[in-house]
Amino acid sequence: MNIGFKTKFLDLWAKYFDGAELPFIFYYTDEEGHGKAVKKPSISHQCLIAVLNLVRNGKSLCFSADSLGCSGAERYLGFSEVEISPSFKYFLSSGTEGKLEGERYKKSPEIVEDLLKNSPKFKSPAKYIVFKRWDKLEENDEPAVVIFYAKPDILSGLFTLSGFEETSRFSVIAPFGAGCASIIEYPYLENKKENPQAVIGMFDVSARPYVPKDILSFAIPMKKFKRMVDNMDESFLITKSWEKVKKRII
Repeated sequence: MNIGFKTKFLDLWAKYFDGAELPFIFYYTDEEGHGKAVKKPSISHQCLIAVLNLVRNGKSLCFSADSLGCSGAERYLGFSEVEISPSFKYFLSSGTEGKLEGERYKKSPEIVEDLLKNSPKFKSPAKYIVFKRWDKLEENDEPAVVIFYAKPDILSGLFTLSGFEETSRFSVIAPFGAGCASIIEYPYLENKKENPQAVIGMFDVSARPYVPKDILSFAIPMKKFKRMVDNMDESFLITKSWEKVKKRII
C-alpha cells in the first residue's frame, strides 16, 4: 500500500466528507499476522456482517475458511466450492410445508434455479481474507476493494464521483445477493474488469439487522477507487452544490 495515497485519501475525505465514517478494505493473502485471527464461533450461525462492525470500529480481522459461522459467507468469500443444496431453491423462495420456512426473496423455486444458473463462480485466491479500516492500513497491505457504509448524502457523493470520468450511465450496479456478496464477491470480481463498476448493496433483509437503519454499502474495486480519489479535487465536490450537502454531513 502506498502510504502517500493512504494519507491523500484521508485528507480529501476530511475535506469533502468531514465527519463521515471512514471506509474499510479487504484483501486476500497466504500470510498470517495481517489482522487478529478470528476463531470459529461457538454458536451455530453467525452473520459475517455482524462481525464486520468490529472492523468499522477500528479492529483489523483475518478470516479463514475455518473461522466463518455461515455457509453463505463461506461461499461468497470463495472458501467453499460445495454444491448448493437442492433445498436452497425452496429456502430462498416459498419453503416446504411443515419442513422449511422460505425467505420468500423470490416468488418460486424455478426462479431461484434460473438465478443460480447465472451466478458467478468464485474461488478464494489465498488462504486468508483480511479486513482493515482505512486509517489502519500499513505498507504491506494491498487492498482489493474499498467498502463504505454510508447514509444517503454520502452515497450521493460516492455515486456521482464514481461516474465522473465515464460515459456510461451504469458506473454503479446493485445485483441481488447476500449482504456479504454485495461487499465482497461482486466488487472483487468487478476488479478483474478493465472498467469495473462500484456495487451498492446491503439490501439483504437478513443482513439489515446488523447495520444501522439509515445505512447502505458502497463497495469500490481498488483500481476504480484510485481514479475516483485522483478526481476529487476537480469534480463536483468543489462546487457550491456540494457545499450545501456537505454542511448536512458535518
